[in-house]
Amino acid sequence: MFSSVAHLARANPFHAPHLQLLHDGLAAPGAPRRSRRLAAAAVEGEYSCEYGSGRFFILCGVGGIISCGTTHTALVPLDLVKCRMQVDPQKYKGIFNGFSVTLKEDGVRGLAKGWAPTFIGYSMQGLCKFGFYEVFKVFYSNILGEENTYLWRTSLYLAASASAEFFADIALAPMEAAKVRIQTQPGYANTLREAVPKMHKEEGLNAFYKGVAPLWMRQIPYTMMKFACFERTVEALYKFVVPKPRSECTKAEQLVVTFVAGYIAGVFCAIVSHPADSVVSVLNKEKGSSAMQVLQRLGFKGVWKGLFARIIMIGTLTALQWFIYDSVKVYFRLPRPPPPEMPESLKKKLGLTQ
Repeated sequence: MFSSVAHLARANPFHAPHLQLLHDGLAAPGAPRRSRRLAAAAVEGEYSCEYGSGRFFILCGVGGIISCGTTHTALVPLDLVKCRMQVDPQKYKGIFNGFSVTLKEDGVRGLAKGWAPTFIGYSMQGLCKFGFYEVFKVFYSNILGEENTYLWRTSLYLAASASAEFFADIALAPMEAAKVRIQTQPGYANTLREAVPKMHKEEGLNAFYKGVAPLWMRQIPYTMMKFACFERTVEALYKFVVPKPRSECTKAEQLVVTFVAGYIAGVFCAIVSHPADSVVSVLNKEKGSSAMQVLQRLGFKGVWKGLFARIIMIGTLTALQWFIYDSVKVYFRLPRPPPPEMPESLKKKLGLTQ
C-alpha cells in the first residue's frame, strides 16, 4: 500500500521541497526556472526518506504519538477541572473555583487523576490523526490531480483530516471513557487498572464505545479546523507577515511560525468542538443516557460551560502539538514541503506566464 502511495506522491504539489513562488506566487519574467526534478535532486541528501514513502508515513505517526500523548498528559489537571465543570456546574462554578475545590477534596495528587488513560488514548489518537492525515492528503491529492489540488487545497485539508480523525476516534474512545469515569465520578476508580474491569463488568464493550459517535461529533470538526486552519494560516503568515521567503528562514524561525499558526488554529478548534465535548463528558459519566438526551437536558447555555478553560487548554495544546510534530520531522530529517505553489500548467492556462 505505502509503495503505491509513494509512487503517486511524487507528482503532487506538496512534494517539491524547495520550490518557492516569488512575492505573490509568480516567478519573475525571464528568471531561470528549475524543474521539480532538479529541485528535488538539489536537496537529495538532506532528507532521511522520500516524501510519501512508507518510512515517511510511519515516522509521521511517531511524531503524532509524541505530540498528542505528551501534551494531553501535561494538561490533565486543566482537563480534569474542565470535565468536572461540565458534569457538575453547580459545584465547580469556574476554572479557578474548580481548581480550589479539587485541591481541597483530593489534594495535589487528585489533579493527576486519569493521566494513564489520557496518555495511552491520545497517543493512539495522535498516531492515527497525524499519520493517516499525511496518507489521505497524498491519496486525495492524486485523485484530484495537480491543478485541482492547488485550487481546492482547503477542501483537501478538510477531507484528509476528517478521514484521519474517523479512525483516530475509534482508537481513542475506550481510554476516553475510562478517563472521564476516573475524573468525574469520585470513588468509582482511582486508576486505569481499577476502572477498565469495573466498566466491562457493568456495561460490557458498550461502556468503551458508546461515546464514539459523540467523539466523532466533537473531534472531526475540531480536527478539520485544526489542520485546515493551520495549513492556511501558515500560508498566510509566510505571505503577509514573515519578511522573507520560507526557504531563507532557519528551522528555528520556521518552528516559531508553526507555533503561532497552531495557536490561532487552536482557538477556533476549541469553539467549534466545545458543545460536543460537553455532551461526551456527561455521557461517559452517566449510565443508560443517549447523546440526544444529554444534549436536550444541557440546553444551549449548558453546552458552553467551561468554554474559557477549553480555549486556554486547546489553544496551548494545538500550538504545542504542531510545534512538537514539526520538531520531530526536523529531528528525523523528514521532508517538510513549503506551502503549495501554483502548478506551471495552471499558470499558463491563466495567462500568468509566457
